[in-house]
Amino acid sequence: MTSSTATSVAMTSATAPRTGLLLGVDIGTSSSKGVLVRPDGTLVAHAQREHATSTPRPGWFEHDADGVWWAEFRALTRELLAELPAGESLAGVGVSGIGPCLLPVDEKGTPVRPAILYGVDTRAVAEIAEQNERYGPDDIIRRCGSPLTSQAIGPKLAWLRRHEPAAYRSTRRWYMASSYLVHRLTGRYVLDHQSASQCTPLYDLAARAWMDDRCEEIAPGLQWPELVWPSDVVGAVTPEAEALTGLPAGTPVVAGTVDAWAEAAGVGVAAPGDLMLMYGTTMFLVGILPEPLTSPHLWGTAGAFPGTYCLAAGMATSGAVTGWLRDLTGTSYEQLTAEAGELPPGAEGLLMLPYFAGERTPLFDPDARGLVHGLTLRHGRGHLYRAALEATAYGVRHNLAAMADAGATAERLVAVGGGARALWTRIVSDVTGREQRLPRHTIGAAYGDAFLAAVGAGLAEPGDIAHWNPTVEVVAPDATTSAVYDRLYGLYLDLYPATREAAHVLARLN
Repeated sequence: MTSSTATSVAMTSATAPRTGLLLGVDIGTSSSKGVLVRPDGTLVAHAQREHATSTPRPGWFEHDADGVWWAEFRALTRELLAELPAGESLAGVGVSGIGPCLLPVDEKGTPVRPAILYGVDTRAVAEIAEQNERYGPDDIIRRCGSPLTSQAIGPKLAWLRRHEPAAYRSTRRWYMASSYLVHRLTGRYVLDHQSASQCTPLYDLAARAWMDDRCEEIAPGLQWPELVWPSDVVGAVTPEAEALTGLPAGTPVVAGTVDAWAEAAGVGVAAPGDLMLMYGTTMFLVGILPEPLTSPHLWGTAGAFPGTYCLAAGMATSGAVTGWLRDLTGTSYEQLTAEAGELPPGAEGLLMLPYFAGERTPLFDPDARGLVHGLTLRHGRGHLYRAALEATAYGVRHNLAAMADAGATAERLVAVGGGARALWTRIVSDVTGREQRLPRHTIGAAYGDAFLAAVGAGLAEPGDIAHWNPTVEVVAPDATTSAVYDRLYGLYLDLYPATREAAHVLARLN
């Protein structure tokens, strides 16, 4: 088992370049983004590419690591380097990605199967139950910070060992999206503490270290990554990586982290009481804490910077449902938004449960299912689209209530992500009764990756993000509309328990 410190691999800021631009790349579920940023936070260039997510069976979500993660990184990097101003250089590279994911590789570092994605992949139900029985759910929450769910790495490793023994026998190490990119760029085998803290039941949150006994029991024979912090410089671009990406050899690379935490760092969600709402394929919430808190309905994790903690929540779908409606109706987002915006709160009698891929927090029910209640012949695509936006907002409110029950105070909400558009954010503020702050840049985790690279390169301090990315708009709730949603939210809470048994029966028919 390797050391839990990064001292042996991290460059100090004194040895890192103090001038140049920062490159940030984030690998998402259905698209990836990259940015070039100056050391003062000025955005120089932005690029985005869409990619496919494989769903070979119901409840399975996978990525080809080389065909998606590495290929998208290379394409985005070359596109962004073409925008590098003449005479200027790179000071550092930061990466992030969806997570926690499980990518098993052999002794040469070659993937032995596609990566198993984060909590939307629900294949390891039996292994979750077995590990809960083995270690005890209370002890798991106490030591790891989170309950054992489909989000966790431990059950996914056990699933691989049980169901694909040949692949497991070939496995020597494993990666997440960000750590695999770091490996391809530098040759290092590291994982940041934040990502590791989602590897339940294998990481001790208080000790900030792998639990050697559990690691060997659940996944015997594997090497485990050295633990570092997201802004630690863990290596430099190798000549081999330069040939494949165009990045100059020797460019410092920071460890990076899971996309939501990189994005939180990039929008200034860093002080206790700050909370980020990430509008994307899934909705994610990250609240900053002064000390660890745990809840059976949420994830307690390490933060992006040393000495910080988080309480996090995540819905299994949000933008995934709006994208499904767009494809189903053959209508653009702009048209659907316009039609939904003309409708009153409540979509004229429609109420949706957004559990189209099961649900993560606070239900932790992989067999939950989507539901549209109240349909009549007069309802059209605009009604369905508004109901989907409202369903996401009810889910946000449900998660905020779970955080409050756990003792977390969310005083300052920051909305980010590609889905942070006018109608959607207004509905969320009206449903929750909370203000949301929109920073200057809401382009995603790639901007946070660039900021983490700046910190690692010695060009910024964590507190400098207030100057990099200031608030430019505040979305305030409308009291009259909020009163309407208060009543509908009560119906939303009643609808899931009233239909849960039927949903579970239908789930077993898939």
